[in-house]
Parts: sequence; C-alpha cells; structure tokens
Amino acid sequence: MLGFALLSCSQNESKPTAPSGDVAEATLHGQDGIVDEVSNPNIVQLAVKNPDLSTLVTAVQTANLATSLSNAGPFTVFAPLNAAFDKLPAGTVDGLLKPDKADDLNEILSYHTYVGVIKEDQMTDGLRLGMVNGKSITITLQDGKPVINGKAKIVATVPASNGIVYAIDEVLLPE
Repeated sequence: MLGFALLSCSQNESKPTAPSGDVAEATLHGQDGIVDEVSNPNIVQLAVKNPDLSTLVTAVQTANLATSLSNAGPFTVFAPLNAAFDKLPAGTVDGLLKPDKADDLNEILSYHTYVGVIKEDQMTDGLRLGMVNGKSITITLQDGKPVINGKAKIVATVPASNGIVYAIDEVLLPE
C-alpha cells in the first residue's frame, strides 16, 4: 500500500509505472496470485500447502477454479483427500483431467463447494445443502459425527480466511 501512496502523490512522474510485488501478482493472476505470508491463508492456499490434497489441487487448477476459490467467499469446501480419489475406479481421475472432460470435472468439483460457512456444530441430521453445481448434499449424523451423502466422513476441519475446509475420505459424485 505504501508504494501505491507514493505513486499517487508523485507529481514529477509523467507516466504510470508498473505495479510491483503483491500488486503485480494480483494484476497478472487475480486473487489466487497474491503472496501473503502474514494473513490467514484462503482455501486454495491451504490446499496447496497440504500434500494430502494434491490431487484436488491439480483438479481445481485444471478446472480453472483456483481464482474462484481464492475470492472472499465465504465458502464451505468438502475437500477429498488423495486417498479418497484413489478409491475411484482406475483411470477416473486421469480421464477427468483431460480437456474434453472439463465440464464433468467442474460439475464434480462444484458439488464439493457450498456458498456460506457451515460449522460442524451446525450440521444436523437430515440437513440438506445446495451446492454450487445446483444439486444438494445431505448431512446425516452417525455416532454424533456428520456424514455427507451417507458415506463421506470428515477427517479434519481447517478454517480459512474465506471459509472453512473439511477434509473428507470420499469423493462426492453428483447423481
């Protein structure tokens, strides 16, 4: 911000200079390109730092959703772990990462995202959430713990600057 203030006040400068640092990254890449080591990380930044979510990160980048999930939100993301993707039939993930399957990949990924924040203690038996793809997931309680669509269990909860991430043990497939 200081660089912006100095440029704004300069009277001797006849033409604008290119932004530098974080501002340049934001200009070139959007919010997902901002490097900020001080603030709480957003959903994408959290996922990128977690090696157990590398398959999800690859899918999000392939579907060009990194900028959307870096925005202010708030979002609730049910993030399948790599082990969840490994449970899919052989070749499924590789197939979804091909350019001609972009719509299918986007449909699946948007089925893992809810606009708004739902904390675990707000999850009640039978709760239905409308996901970004227009379809709903159903939360049930088993032994007092939330289960998504009757099978995906939450294995970790991580708050982000733009929402909350629930690492889950299954990939949610829209019906």
